[in-house]
Amino acid sequence: MKLLGHRIELLTGLLLHDVTMAGLQELRFPEEKPLLRGLDATELENSDTFLLAEDTDWKEHDIETPYGLLHVVIRGSPKGNRPAILTYHDVGLNHKLCFNTFFNFEDMQEITKHFVVCHVDAPGQQVGASQFPQGYQFPSMEQLAAMLPSVVQHFGFKYVIGIGVGAGAYVLAKFALIFPDLVEGLVLMNIDPNGKGWIDWAATKLSGLTSTLPDTVLSHLFSQEELMNNSELVQSYRQQIGNVVNQANLQLFWNMYNSRRDLDINRPGTVPNARTLRCPVMLVVGDNAPAEDGVVECNSKLDPTTTTFLKMADSGGLPQVTQPGKLTEAFKYFLQGMGYIAYLKDRRLSGGAVPSASMTRLARSRTASLTSASSVEGSRPQACTHSESSDGLGQVNHTMEVSC
Repeated sequence: MKLLGHRIELLTGLLLHDVTMAGLQELRFPEEKPLLRGLDATELENSDTFLLAEDTDWKEHDIETPYGLLHVVIRGSPKGNRPAILTYHDVGLNHKLCFNTFFNFEDMQEITKHFVVCHVDAPGQQVGASQFPQGYQFPSMEQLAAMLPSVVQHFGFKYVIGIGVGAGAYVLAKFALIFPDLVEGLVLMNIDPNGKGWIDWAATKLSGLTSTLPDTVLSHLFSQEELMNNSELVQSYRQQIGNVVNQANLQLFWNMYNSRRDLDINRPGTVPNARTLRCPVMLVVGDNAPAEDGVVECNSKLDPTTTTFLKMADSGGLPQVTQPGKLTEAFKYFLQGMGYIAYLKDRRLSGGAVPSASMTRLARSRTASLTSASSVEGSRPQACTHSESSDGLGQVNHTMEVSC
Protein backbone atom coordinates (compact mmCIF):
# COMPACT_ATOMS: atom_id res chain seq x y z
CA MET A 1 0.00 0.00 0.00
CA LYS A 2 2.87 2.41 0.77
CA LEU A 3 4.42 1.63 -2.60
CA LEU A 4 1.07 2.28 -4.32
CA GLY A 5 0.77 5.57 -2.45
CA HIS A 6 4.20 6.69 -3.64
CA ARG A 7 3.28 5.75 -7.22
CA ILE A 8 0.03 7.69 -7.05
CA GLU A 9 1.88 10.76 -5.73
CA LEU A 10 4.40 10.44 -8.55
CA LEU A 11 1.64 10.10 -11.14
CA THR A 12 -0.24 13.07 -9.72
CA GLY A 13 2.90 15.17 -10.03
CA LEU A 14 3.34 14.09 -13.63
CA LEU A 15 -0.29 14.98 -14.42
CA LEU A 16 0.04 18.44 -12.88
CA HIS A 17 3.17 19.00 -14.97
CA ASP A 18 1.29 17.96 -18.12
CA VAL A 19 -1.78 20.16 -17.60
CA THR A 20 0.05 23.33 -16.55
CA MET A 21 1.59 23.85 -20.02
CA ALA A 22 0.02 26.81 -21.80
CA GLY A 23 0.42 28.81 -24.96
CA LEU A 24 -0.49 28.47 -28.61
CA GLN A 25 1.39 27.74 -31.80
CA GLU A 26 2.18 30.76 -33.95
CA LEU A 27 -0.33 30.97 -36.81
CA ARG A 28 0.63 31.09 -40.48
CA PHE A 29 -1.36 31.79 -43.61
CA PRO A 30 -2.73 28.79 -45.52
CA GLU A 31 -0.36 27.56 -48.19
CA GLU A 32 -0.61 25.03 -50.98
CA LYS A 33 2.21 22.75 -52.13
CA PRO A 34 2.71 19.40 -53.87
CA LEU A 35 2.19 16.36 -51.65
CA LEU A 36 4.87 13.76 -51.07
CA ARG A 37 3.18 10.42 -51.57
CA GLY A 38 3.87 7.71 -48.99
CA LEU A 39 4.02 3.97 -49.53
CA ASP A 40 1.85 1.26 -48.06
CA ALA A 41 2.67 -0.53 -44.81
CA THR A 42 4.64 -3.34 -46.47
CA GLU A 43 7.04 -0.79 -47.98
CA LEU A 44 7.57 1.54 -45.05
CA GLU A 45 10.97 0.28 -43.98
CA ASN A 46 12.79 2.42 -46.53
CA SER A 47 11.91 5.82 -45.10
CA ASP A 48 13.92 7.72 -47.73
CA THR A 49 11.75 6.30 -50.51
CA PHE A 50 8.71 6.85 -48.30
CA LEU A 51 9.45 10.57 -48.11
CA LEU A 52 10.66 11.26 -51.65
CA ALA A 53 8.00 9.72 -53.90
CA GLU A 54 5.80 12.42 -55.47
CA ASP A 55 2.19 12.51 -56.57
CA THR A 56 1.01 15.77 -58.10
CA ASP A 57 -2.65 14.68 -57.87
CA TRP A 58 -2.62 15.56 -54.18
CA LYS A 59 -2.24 19.06 -52.74
CA GLU A 60 -1.10 19.96 -49.27
CA HIS A 61 -2.61 22.81 -47.25
CA ASP A 62 -2.16 24.46 -43.86
CA ILE A 63 -5.52 25.84 -42.77
CA GLU A 64 -6.13 28.33 -40.00
CA THR A 65 -8.73 27.33 -37.43
CA PRO A 66 -9.86 28.78 -34.09
CA TYR A 67 -7.40 26.44 -32.35
CA GLY A 68 -4.34 26.72 -34.57
CA LEU A 69 -3.15 25.43 -37.91
CA LEU A 70 -4.43 22.17 -39.34
CA HIS A 71 -2.50 20.26 -42.00
CA VAL A 72 -4.62 18.57 -44.69
CA VAL A 73 -4.03 16.98 -48.08
CA ILE A 74 -6.70 16.88 -50.74
CA ARG A 75 -7.30 15.27 -54.11
CA GLY A 76 -10.01 16.43 -56.47
CA SER A 77 -12.62 19.16 -56.12
CA PRO A 78 -16.22 19.11 -54.86
CA LYS A 79 -18.44 17.17 -57.27
CA GLY A 80 -22.04 18.40 -57.38
CA ASN A 81 -24.02 17.42 -54.32
CA ARG A 82 -21.75 14.52 -53.47
CA PRO A 83 -20.00 14.82 -50.09
CA ALA A 84 -16.26 14.81 -49.62
CA ILE A 85 -14.58 11.82 -47.99
CA LEU A 86 -12.72 13.20 -44.98
CA THR A 87 -10.35 11.04 -42.92
CA TYR A 88 -8.80 11.39 -39.49
CA HIS A 89 -6.00 9.09 -38.33
CA ASP A 90 -5.28 7.40 -35.00
CA VAL A 91 -2.82 8.61 -32.37
CA GLY A 92 0.75 7.61 -33.19
CA LEU A 93 0.10 7.81 -36.92
CA ASN A 94 -0.58 10.38 -39.62
CA HIS A 95 -2.69 10.16 -42.75
CA LYS A 96 0.09 8.33 -44.64
CA LEU A 97 0.77 5.65 -42.03
CA CYS A 98 -2.91 5.18 -41.27
CA PHE A 99 -4.60 5.28 -44.68
CA ASN A 100 -2.14 4.81 -47.55
CA THR A 101 -2.62 1.06 -47.81
CA PHE A 102 -6.40 1.41 -47.80
CA PHE A 103 -6.69 4.29 -50.25
CA ASN A 104 -4.04 2.88 -52.59
CA PHE A 105 -5.98 -0.39 -52.89
CA GLU A 106 -7.20 -0.75 -56.48
CA ASP A 107 -10.90 -1.23 -55.71
CA MET A 108 -10.86 1.66 -53.24
CA GLN A 109 -9.39 3.93 -55.91
CA GLU A 110 -12.26 2.89 -58.18
CA ILE A 111 -14.62 4.27 -55.51
CA THR A 112 -12.75 7.39 -54.46
CA LYS A 113 -12.28 8.70 -57.99
CA HIS A 114 -15.95 9.71 -57.79
CA PHE A 115 -15.40 11.82 -54.66
CA VAL A 116 -13.05 14.51 -53.45
CA VAL A 117 -10.82 13.00 -50.73
CA CYS A 118 -9.45 15.06 -47.85
CA HIS A 119 -6.98 13.64 -45.31
CA VAL A 120 -6.62 15.56 -42.04
CA ASP A 121 -3.51 15.32 -39.88
CA ALA A 122 -3.86 16.12 -36.19
CA PRO A 123 -1.77 19.15 -35.18
CA GLY A 124 1.96 18.42 -35.40
CA GLN A 125 1.58 14.80 -36.51
CA GLN A 126 2.28 15.18 -40.25
CA VAL A 127 5.54 14.13 -41.90
CA GLY A 128 8.21 16.78 -41.32
CA ALA A 129 6.22 18.69 -38.68
CA SER A 130 8.17 21.13 -36.55
CA GLN A 131 8.23 20.54 -32.82
CA PHE A 132 5.75 22.66 -30.90
CA PRO A 133 7.31 25.38 -28.74
CA GLN A 134 7.74 24.92 -25.02
CA GLY A 135 4.44 25.56 -23.26
CA TYR A 136 2.25 24.80 -26.28
CA GLN A 137 -1.22 23.64 -25.20
CA PHE A 138 -2.39 20.83 -27.45
CA PRO A 139 -6.10 21.14 -28.38
CA SER A 140 -8.57 19.00 -26.46
CA MET A 141 -10.48 16.29 -28.30
CA GLU A 142 -13.50 18.61 -28.43
CA GLN A 143 -11.34 21.38 -29.87
CA LEU A 144 -9.89 19.03 -32.48
CA ALA A 145 -13.45 18.35 -33.60
CA ALA A 146 -14.23 22.08 -33.61
CA MET A 147 -11.32 22.68 -36.01
CA LEU A 148 -12.96 20.66 -38.79
CA PRO A 149 -15.65 23.17 -39.85
CA SER A 150 -12.79 25.43 -40.95
CA VAL A 151 -11.66 22.67 -43.32
CA VAL A 152 -15.19 22.19 -44.65
CA GLN A 153 -15.60 25.92 -45.21
CA HIS A 154 -12.13 26.38 -46.73
CA PHE A 155 -12.79 23.87 -49.51
CA GLY A 156 -16.49 24.60 -49.95
CA PHE A 157 -17.71 21.13 -48.93
CA LYS A 158 -21.46 20.88 -48.32
CA TYR A 159 -21.04 17.86 -46.05
CA VAL A 160 -18.63 14.98 -45.55
CA ILE A 161 -18.48 11.23 -45.12
CA GLY A 162 -15.94 10.72 -42.36
CA ILE A 163 -13.53 7.79 -42.02
CA GLY A 164 -11.75 7.74 -38.68
CA VAL A 165 -9.55 5.30 -36.78
CA GLY A 166 -9.13 5.21 -33.00
CA ALA A 167 -8.53 8.75 -31.78
CA GLY A 168 -9.57 10.00 -35.23
CA ALA A 169 -12.85 8.09 -34.98
CA TYR A 170 -13.52 9.76 -31.63
CA VAL A 171 -12.81 13.20 -33.14
CA LEU A 172 -15.13 12.58 -36.09
CA ALA A 173 -17.89 11.26 -33.83
CA LYS A 174 -17.59 14.37 -31.68
CA PHE A 175 -17.64 16.49 -34.84
CA ALA A 176 -20.87 14.79 -35.96
CA LEU A 177 -22.46 15.40 -32.56
CA ILE A 178 -21.57 19.10 -32.57
CA PHE A 179 -22.16 19.76 -36.29
CA PRO A 180 -24.65 17.11 -37.46
CA ASP A 181 -25.63 19.02 -40.60
CA LEU A 182 -22.07 18.75 -41.93
CA VAL A 183 -21.81 14.97 -41.66
CA GLU A 184 -23.68 12.59 -43.96
CA GLY A 185 -22.11 9.33 -42.83
CA LEU A 186 -19.33 7.92 -40.66
CA VAL A 187 -17.03 4.92 -40.83
CA LEU A 188 -15.59 4.56 -37.33
CA MET A 189 -12.82 2.02 -36.80
CA ASN A 190 -11.57 1.06 -33.35
CA ILE A 191 -13.58 3.78 -31.62
CA ASP A 192 -13.69 3.85 -27.82
CA PRO A 193 -16.57 6.07 -26.64
CA ASN A 194 -15.42 6.00 -23.02
CA GLY A 195 -13.06 8.32 -21.21
CA LYS A 196 -10.19 6.97 -19.17
CA GLY A 197 -10.95 6.03 -15.57
CA TRP A 198 -8.50 6.50 -12.71
CA ILE A 199 -7.16 2.95 -12.98
CA ASP A 200 -6.72 3.22 -16.75
CA TRP A 201 -5.03 6.57 -16.37
CA ALA A 202 -2.64 5.21 -13.74
CA ALA A 203 -1.82 2.19 -15.88
CA THR A 204 -1.08 4.46 -18.85
CA LYS A 205 1.24 6.63 -16.77
CA LEU A 206 3.09 3.61 -15.38
CA SER A 207 3.45 2.21 -18.87
CA GLY A 208 4.95 5.50 -19.97
CA LEU A 209 7.57 5.23 -17.24
CA THR A 210 8.66 1.73 -18.21
CA SER A 211 8.21 1.70 -22.01
CA THR A 212 9.25 3.90 -24.90
CA LEU A 213 6.57 6.07 -26.47
CA PRO A 214 6.47 4.04 -29.73
CA ASP A 215 6.01 0.79 -27.78
CA THR A 216 3.29 2.36 -25.64
CA VAL A 217 1.45 3.51 -28.75
CA LEU A 218 1.88 0.09 -30.42
CA SER A 219 -0.06 -1.51 -27.56
CA HIS A 220 -2.92 0.82 -28.47
CA LEU A 221 -2.73 0.01 -32.19
CA PHE A 222 -2.10 -3.74 -32.26
CA SER A 223 -3.48 -6.81 -30.53
CA GLN A 224 -1.38 -8.66 -27.96
CA GLU A 225 -1.07 -11.56 -30.37
CA GLU A 226 0.37 -9.28 -33.04
CA LEU A 227 2.81 -7.75 -30.57
CA MET A 228 3.88 -11.17 -29.30
CA ASN A 229 4.51 -12.39 -32.85
CA ASN A 230 6.42 -9.17 -33.58
CA SER A 231 5.42 -9.39 -37.23
CA GLU A 232 7.09 -7.38 -39.96
CA LEU A 233 4.08 -5.07 -39.89
CA VAL A 234 4.58 -4.33 -36.18
CA GLN A 235 8.31 -3.83 -36.64
CA SER A 236 7.69 -1.47 -39.55
CA TYR A 237 5.22 0.63 -37.59
CA ARG A 238 7.52 0.73 -34.56
CA GLN A 239 10.23 2.16 -36.81
CA GLN A 240 7.99 4.68 -38.53
CA ILE A 241 6.30 5.89 -35.33
CA GLY A 242 9.75 6.51 -33.87
CA ASN A 243 11.29 8.12 -36.96
CA VAL A 244 8.54 9.83 -38.96
CA VAL A 245 6.28 11.30 -36.25
CA ASN A 246 7.74 14.06 -34.05
CA GLN A 247 7.99 12.43 -30.62
CA ALA A 248 7.33 15.54 -28.52
CA ASN A 249 4.24 16.38 -30.58
CA LEU A 250 3.08 12.77 -30.41
CA GLN A 251 3.40 12.79 -26.62
CA LEU A 252 1.07 15.80 -26.45
CA PHE A 253 -1.52 14.11 -28.68
CA TRP A 254 -1.20 10.85 -26.70
CA ASN A 255 -1.71 12.68 -23.39
CA MET A 256 -4.75 14.52 -24.69
CA TYR A 257 -6.35 11.38 -26.11
CA ASN A 258 -5.92 9.59 -22.79
CA SER A 259 -7.57 12.49 -20.94
CA ARG A 260 -10.66 12.44 -23.18
CA ARG A 261 -14.16 12.47 -21.73
CA ASP A 262 -16.95 10.03 -22.45
CA LEU A 263 -18.50 10.60 -25.86
CA ASP A 264 -21.84 11.00 -24.02
CA ILE A 265 -24.11 9.13 -26.42
CA ASN A 266 -27.06 6.84 -25.69
CA ARG A 267 -29.33 4.71 -27.84
CA PRO A 268 -32.66 6.47 -28.49
CA GLY A 269 -35.32 5.30 -26.07
CA THR A 270 -32.92 4.12 -23.37
CA VAL A 271 -32.74 7.42 -21.48
CA PRO A 272 -34.77 10.63 -21.65
CA ASN A 273 -33.53 13.05 -24.33
CA ALA A 274 -30.96 10.54 -25.53
CA ARG A 275 -28.19 12.05 -27.67
CA THR A 276 -26.66 9.93 -30.40
CA LEU A 277 -25.22 10.13 -33.91
CA ARG A 278 -27.93 11.08 -36.42
CA CYS A 279 -26.18 9.93 -39.60
CA PRO A 280 -25.60 6.40 -40.93
CA VAL A 281 -22.64 4.80 -39.16
CA MET A 282 -20.49 1.77 -39.98
CA LEU A 283 -18.51 0.53 -36.99
CA VAL A 284 -15.45 -1.59 -37.80
CA VAL A 285 -13.14 -3.55 -35.52
CA GLY A 286 -10.77 -6.44 -35.91
CA ASP A 287 -11.26 -9.66 -34.00
CA ASN A 288 -9.29 -9.50 -30.71
CA ALA A 289 -8.24 -5.91 -31.43
CA PRO A 290 -7.46 -3.72 -28.38
CA ALA A 291 -10.53 -1.60 -29.15
CA GLU A 292 -12.96 -4.50 -29.53
CA ASP A 293 -14.81 -3.95 -26.25
CA GLY A 294 -15.07 -0.20 -26.88
CA VAL A 295 -16.54 -0.68 -30.35
CA VAL A 296 -19.07 -3.20 -29.07
CA GLU A 297 -20.15 -0.74 -26.39
CA CYS A 298 -20.36 2.06 -28.94
CA ASN A 299 -22.63 -0.15 -31.07
CA SER A 300 -24.94 -0.58 -28.09
CA LYS A 301 -25.30 3.21 -27.81
CA LEU A 302 -26.16 3.97 -31.44
CA ASP A 303 -29.46 3.85 -33.28
CA PRO A 304 -29.75 0.27 -34.61
CA THR A 305 -31.73 1.45 -37.65
CA THR A 306 -28.80 3.51 -38.94
CA THR A 307 -25.84 1.46 -37.71
CA THR A 308 -23.84 -1.33 -39.31
CA PHE A 309 -21.38 -3.26 -37.12
CA LEU A 310 -18.57 -5.01 -38.99
CA LYS A 311 -16.31 -7.34 -37.00
CA MET A 312 -13.45 -8.54 -39.18
CA ALA A 313 -11.64 -11.78 -38.49
CA ASP A 314 -7.89 -12.11 -39.07
CA SER A 315 -7.43 -8.36 -39.34
CA GLY A 316 -5.74 -7.46 -36.04
CA GLY A 317 -5.69 -3.92 -34.75
CA LEU A 318 -5.44 -2.15 -38.13
CA PRO A 319 -8.08 -3.64 -40.46
CA GLN A 320 -7.57 -0.87 -43.03
CA VAL A 321 -3.95 -2.06 -43.38
CA THR A 322 -4.28 -5.84 -43.07
CA GLN A 323 -7.64 -6.31 -44.86
CA PRO A 324 -8.07 -3.37 -47.28
CA GLY A 325 -10.01 -5.51 -49.78
CA LYS A 326 -12.68 -6.61 -47.34
CA LEU A 327 -12.96 -3.13 -45.87
CA THR A 328 -13.30 -1.62 -49.35
CA GLU A 329 -16.13 -4.02 -50.17
CA ALA A 330 -17.92 -3.10 -46.94
CA PHE A 331 -17.41 0.61 -47.62
CA LYS A 332 -18.88 0.20 -51.10
CA TYR A 333 -22.10 -1.27 -49.72
CA PHE A 334 -22.19 1.37 -47.02
CA LEU A 335 -22.14 4.05 -49.73
CA GLN A 336 -24.80 2.17 -51.68
CA GLY A 337 -26.95 2.14 -48.57
CA MET A 338 -26.82 5.95 -48.64
CA GLY A 339 -27.96 5.99 -52.26
CA TYR A 340 -24.68 6.32 -54.19
CA ILE A 341 -25.37 3.22 -56.28
CA ALA A 342 -25.16 4.83 -59.72
CA TYR A 343 -21.63 6.07 -59.10
CA LEU A 344 -20.07 2.75 -58.07
CA LYS A 345 -18.89 0.09 -60.52
CA ASP A 346 -19.06 -3.56 -59.45
CA ARG A 347 -16.04 -5.44 -60.81
CA ARG A 348 -18.10 -8.65 -60.92
CA LEU A 349 -20.13 -7.10 -63.76
CA SER A 350 -17.00 -6.29 -65.80
CA GLY A 351 -15.13 -9.57 -65.52
CA GLY A 352 -13.10 -8.48 -62.50
CA ALA A 353 -12.17 -10.57 -59.51
CA VAL A 354 -15.06 -11.95 -57.46
CA PRO A 355 -14.91 -11.11 -53.73
CA SER A 356 -14.35 -13.84 -51.20
CA ALA A 357 -17.29 -15.96 -50.07
CA SER A 358 -17.52 -14.11 -46.78
CA MET A 359 -17.83 -10.75 -48.52
CA THR A 360 -20.40 -12.25 -50.90
CA ARG A 361 -22.47 -13.04 -47.83
CA LEU A 362 -22.07 -9.45 -46.73
CA ALA A 363 -23.16 -8.31 -50.20
CA ARG A 364 -26.28 -10.43 -50.06
CA SER A 365 -27.11 -9.18 -46.57
CA ARG A 366 -26.71 -5.57 -47.64
CA THR A 367 -28.68 -6.16 -50.85
CA ALA A 368 -31.50 -7.76 -48.93
CA SER A 369 -31.87 -4.68 -46.75
CA LEU A 370 -31.46 -2.33 -49.69
CA THR A 371 -34.06 -3.91 -51.94
CA SER A 372 -36.71 -3.19 -49.34
CA ALA A 373 -35.97 0.53 -49.65
CA SER A 374 -37.69 2.62 -52.25
CA SER A 375 -34.47 4.51 -53.00
CA VAL A 376 -32.60 1.60 -54.60
CA GLU A 377 -33.83 2.08 -58.15
CA GLY A 378 -33.49 5.82 -58.34
CA SER A 379 -31.00 8.50 -57.42
CA ARG A 380 -29.68 9.33 -53.98
CA PRO A 381 -32.57 9.37 -51.47
CA GLN A 382 -33.67 12.69 -50.04
CA ALA A 383 -33.68 11.21 -46.54
CA CYS A 384 -29.91 10.88 -46.72
CA THR A 385 -29.23 14.32 -48.10
CA HIS A 386 -29.39 16.02 -44.72
CA SER A 387 -28.82 14.56 -41.31
CA GLU A 388 -31.99 16.14 -39.93
CA SER A 389 -34.20 13.48 -41.53
CA SER A 390 -33.93 9.99 -40.05
CA ASP A 391 -37.14 8.30 -41.18
CA GLY A 392 -35.72 7.23 -44.51
CA LEU A 393 -32.45 6.22 -42.96
CA GLY A 394 -34.11 3.49 -40.97
CA GLN A 395 -35.03 1.74 -44.20
CA VAL A 396 -31.47 1.77 -45.48
CA ASN A 397 -29.03 0.70 -42.79
CA HIS A 398 -29.49 -1.99 -40.19
CA THR A 399 -27.22 -3.22 -37.45
CA MET A 400 -25.33 -6.32 -38.52
CA GLU A 401 -22.47 -8.24 -36.99
CA VAL A 402 -20.45 -9.74 -39.81
CA SER A 403 -17.21 -11.66 -39.44
CA CYS A 404 -15.22 -11.40 -42.64
